[in-house]
Amino acid sequence: MGVSGSGKTTVGKAVAEMRGYRFIDGDDLHPLSSIEKMRSGVPLTDEDRWAWLVRINRQLTELNAAGISAVVACSALKKKYRDVLRQNGVQILFVYLKGDAGQVGALLQTRKGHFMPAGLLQSQFEALEAPTDAEADCVVVPITDLPGELEQIRRFLMHRGF
Repeated sequence: MGVSGSGKTTVGKAVAEMRGYRFIDGDDLHPLSSIEKMRSGVPLTDEDRWAWLVRINRQLTELNAAGISAVVACSALKKKYRDVLRQNGVQILFVYLKGDAGQVGALLQTRKGHFMPAGLLQSQFEALEAPTDAEADCVVVPITDLPGELEQIRRFLMHRGF
């Protein structure tokens, strides 16, 4: 989880490959109307995100029931969004890729072909509710470099028995 451009897809794919899990890019599950809205530079509202979050939860519920582990790249910016993803008894761990606007902005400059324009980054930071200690299923991983991030995630998963 994290703001757009924080590396969710890159890190998520690497973790999925490292662990032999399925990878799901939450961006692929957005309705076309939301993609067009973001592409035009308009931030999504809570209302825009509900059906998308429910769709992700539904996929996770089905995969959990089938005994399939997955990594999902999803912004999950607010606690209430993460709560939707936790519904239906989904076993879930959140990895918050934490960086400041300067770090993430630099990463966004290297990203090509994504519908989310860099101009929406500030709205992502404004919407962000970083996980607190009360969310025991979350770990904060500072944005550094891919090998360092993966090592922290590997240790977190081992600590949690995954």
